[in-house]
Amino acid sequence: MKKVFKIVSLVVLPWLASSSYAMTPLNDTDMADQTGQSLLTLSNIGQNDASNPMPGQSIGFYKLAIEGTVELNANIKKLQLGCGGTNGAGGCDIDIDNVSLSGNPALIGTDPNSAVNRANRAQSDAKLINPFIQFAIKNPNSASTRQVVGLNLGAQSILGSLTFGTENSATPNGINSLSGYLLTAPTVGTALVNGFGNATNGDPARTQLNQSDGYDAITGKACCIFGFPLGFTTTSYNLNLLDKATGSNILVGDLTMAQQVITGSRINSATLFATATVRDIALTGKLSANAGGLINLNNKDTSGTIKNLIVDTTINESLGLFHKADLNGTAAGLSLQSQAIKYPGAVSVAQKGWWLELSNPIDIGRIDPTLKVDIPQATLNASLGQVSAYLDANPVQCGTIIAQNCLLGSAIPVGTVDLLQSQHAPLTLTNLQLVNQAFAPNCYGGLKFC
Repeated sequence: MKKVFKIVSLVVLPWLASSSYAMTPLNDTDMADQTGQSLLTLSNIGQNDASNPMPGQSIGFYKLAIEGTVELNANIKKLQLGCGGTNGAGGCDIDIDNVSLSGNPALIGTDPNSAVNRANRAQSDAKLINPFIQFAIKNPNSASTRQVVGLNLGAQSILGSLTFGTENSATPNGINSLSGYLLTAPTVGTALVNGFGNATNGDPARTQLNQSDGYDAITGKACCIFGFPLGFTTTSYNLNLLDKATGSNILVGDLTMAQQVITGSRINSATLFATATVRDIALTGKLSANAGGLINLNNKDTSGTIKNLIVDTTINESLGLFHKADLNGTAAGLSLQSQAIKYPGAVSVAQKGWWLELSNPIDIGRIDPTLKVDIPQATLNASLGQVSAYLDANPVQCGTIIAQNCLLGSAIPVGTVDLLQSQHAPLTLTNLQLVNQAFAPNCYGGLKFC
């Protein structure tokens, strides 16, 4: 059962009353029937209560809360907590440079550093609604063995902006080390991928995709020799991979990323996962192949379209590229514990040492890499393997009698290769500058931090 005790301050103005009243003693039952407004509340969740998030572990929780709103604007030059100690020498549980907590006024214009944006932020306050201090007590019912195993500082909800570092740039700054729990909001983006071959729209020339550079052979089947498909394997190829819609040798991949959790002790980077669907690729060029181990198809023109090339993208992101967390009314907490603790109302299990939980998803904006991405050889080989699998299941149509269109003609058209149901190719990106992490400094003038 949850017990709540209220400290009530009563101011009596006797000159406004026509008669006076004596103090009346109340027993526990009578007190339980009373309600009132107080500045402070003290609540307890027992170790066996149904609302205890750690049942069966002999831990109870006591919370002292302010029934009100605290407004705060603060800058911290260097926030270091839990350096050395129980989690090991040579590091800190939390190490963040240039922390600012303020209100969250909307940016005006496109320049976060403008005088008006600086002024609006510097004169705004974050609102901490019902802030509290909470204790986790082990063996709370035993006077001889009870001990404090956790301390949690937080608020029921926070409205404001929490920023780290001095600027949103390609150079990590701000978060050096973090123990805690963060969320990233779902997002989308566009990756520009270097293709192969000369563009038709005037882009700078690029080399072709050559099998002799160490790329895998393309295999498949051609139909037909007297009704039977004939297997083939390329002995060489020189291919162009261009954007089908524009003729550019810069391919376009549409990225999507679901909401993801960033959590751990003393972490300085996060691994995020996204999926990219490359827009239709026009495949042209020359190839030579051996068909059925008997027939050489030399220097044939080829053409086709590759659709739905899906790339599983791993993004290794330094936490120093995360700079802004908008606190939109969700709970937040900073805790210290000697063992793993699940505090009431918390989303994560706080690990030993210092722990910061921000449960409101961080909007990192569109994932738009500022630089064009080269497709790694392993990714291309995986993609060519998918093309081969498709051409094996869907033979190139060369004529129904003696494959005369391929054997006697000058071209081997591969047609449309749809890889929607094929295995995805892998791609790794590192330290992308995040679009929506720009912020106004929490100070007047031209300084990056005050």
